[in-house]
Amino acid sequence: MGIGTSIFLLAVGAILTFAIDASIGGLDLDVVGWILMAAGVLGLIMTTIVWGRRRQVVATTEEPVEYRRVEERRDIAPPL
Repeated sequence: MGIGTSIFLLAVGAILTFAIDASIGGLDLDVVGWILMAAGVLGLIMTTIVWGRRRQVVATTEEPVEYRRVEERRDIAPPL
């Protein structure tokens, strides 16, 4: 779940919990809203943990490959 989906779940859950005052066929929308908000928060936490691990810097102890100097000669015509 990405950051966008988590924020969407939080927004829909908040709307169902705080803005709508109705009950549909025995289904309590407040509870559904709280569940969606909890899922959104959990998704944000998990996404942050996953992205935090991806951005770790890995240091290598190997020496860099030797650099080579490239010279361009302009006095020779290019091959046809």
